[in-house]
Amino acid sequence: MEYITGTREFQIEEPAVVTLGKFDGRHRGHQKLLQTMAEVQKEKGYKMAVFTFDMSPNSLENDGSQRVITTNLERKNNLEKMGIDYLVEYPFTKETARMEPEQFVKNILMGQMNARTIVVGTDCTFGYRGAGNADSLNRWKERYGYELIVIQKEKDDHRDISSTYIRELLDAGNMEKANELLGEPYSIHGTVVHGNHMGGPILGFPTANIVPEPEKHLPLFGVYISRVYIDGNAYGGITNIGKKPTVEGVSPVGAETYIYGINKDIYGKNIEVQLLHFVRPERKFDGLEQLKVQIEKDRDYGMEYLKNLSKQ
Repeated sequence: MEYITGTREFQIEEPAVVTLGKFDGRHRGHQKLLQTMAEVQKEKGYKMAVFTFDMSPNSLENDGSQRVITTNLERKNNLEKMGIDYLVEYPFTKETARMEPEQFVKNILMGQMNARTIVVGTDCTFGYRGAGNADSLNRWKERYGYELIVIQKEKDDHRDISSTYIRELLDAGNMEKANELLGEPYSIHGTVVHGNHMGGPILGFPTANIVPEPEKHLPLFGVYISRVYIDGNAYGGITNIGKKPTVEGVSPVGAETYIYGINKDIYGKNIEVQLLHFVRPERKFDGLEQLKVQIEKDRDYGMEYLKNLSKQ
């Protein structure tokens, strides 16, 4: 996949089937768009290209405070796995935000993306104040000579599947439902860093600590059963998302995981932590001994849960 980011100067030479959006979370709605693009590619031989911004338009309005389910790097990896040929992360600035919808179609989608087919959802918006939409694309298709395919929204119990809906589920700790709509487990990627070293020598439970990217939307603070990928190998785990109030109680927020069945140094390694099931909210205990007793209960519960999961 050719990854074009941080520049307005690019040109796709081959005819392309193009979609546009934030692609925050590779949920079922996004998968439907990408599957339609793959069908067009198979029929017409076009390259598959995704247009997005290097930051959410909402982030500019909210001083960068918008949180995302998937970081830019995670989005890149997801789209690459799904066979996309080009990913364009266009710089989002105040000047970009003022671009008129037809100018965006003419100059970027047609001129730079070389779109021959455009695939969008019914809720697609683009251009100044989101004034461009699927109806706009339909009006202009003969003028600019592209085919338009509009995909109906995927629904769950009469509600549109969207990144907003999935963030609500994460905020409630409902990992089973969030993962169902995502089509894969919600995950956090990061490099294992040194923590306070209390887990192993003091509590008897060595853990792996990662610090999520600042823009990452984290679920409800608490303890989760997890699956951890290290060097391509999968391990079961128990993960605490939060600030560890009993031993620290201050930022940064982190993901600390006790990993079953591992006995090697993983400091400095990049790992993926997938959250499968919410166990309990994060809480402050009266002391380390009380915390240790609770960790033992969490560990035993997690082992039983994972054992039952493997039988399904």
